[in-house]
Amino acid sequence: MLFDDQLVVVRGGGDIATGVVWRLTRAGFPVIVCELAVPLAVRRTVALSSAIDEGRVDVEGMVGLKVDVADRVAMNKLVSTALTGVVPVIMSPRLPDFPGAVASVVVDARLAKVNIDTTIDDASTVIGLGPGFTAGVDCHAVIETMRGHHLGKVIWDGAAAPNTGTPGIVGGRGSERVLRAPCDGTVIWMARIGDRVDQGDVLGTVADLPVFAPFDGVVRGLISPSVNVTTGLKIGDVDPRADPSTCFEISDKALSVGGGVVEAVLFRMGKPAGPRGGA
Repeated sequence: MLFDDQLVVVRGGGDIATGVVWRLTRAGFPVIVCELAVPLAVRRTVALSSAIDEGRVDVEGMVGLKVDVADRVAMNKLVSTALTGVVPVIMSPRLPDFPGAVASVVVDARLAKVNIDTTIDDASTVIGLGPGFTAGVDCHAVIETMRGHHLGKVIWDGAAAPNTGTPGIVGGRGSERVLRAPCDGTVIWMARIGDRVDQGDVLGTVADLPVFAPFDGVVRGLISPSVNVTTGLKIGDVDPRADPSTCFEISDKALSVGGGVVEAVLFRMGKPAGPRGGA
């Protein structure tokens, strides 16, 4: 790869993180993804985290492969796999601490809205996505994730826009397009991602309580079936634009954020001291 000496670790394998990885691999960076043992991504058809359940996933030609890392030999295989352009996906919160396992770049793409445990010393370049990070304090750069004029902007000093708690508008719909668990329990789906649905259709159940389609549209995302969820957790997404093809494509938002990450990484590689002293 073009930048085979610049290993990138992306923490999180959801749809936004996957857009970031797609941009990075296309730019020539080897990437490893760290994901939960039980992924909670909703847009599973465009999420590298799906490799945890399926073993292998293909997102617009980018292959993600589940890889178990138990020792140094496995770690070497992990890195060699990344150098082929295939994206290893591991069940670990961060890159395992084996000799030679050193990331040049760490991207926290978990979108937790708070900084869980990422520090500016995790790598030569540390990037945080969205609210919860402050450039120059716990990372070198922050990428704006809020839809609007500044989406994908690289922030070298300060933080991204605060979390509003309200999803961005898509096709004229905001918070109502998000499906949330009505109670604690196990998810069972009757619908599939890409299905056209009418308002009031039963898409599935959580502990026998129905989950209804909020309006006419297409099922854009559903959390993995049989996952135990908690009340209020995001478990699905309905798209009012009713175009099934978009359910299987990386979103404009994910690509924009990914472009910001590539910009920040390349800038840091060329100029150790960034603008306004923030990088």
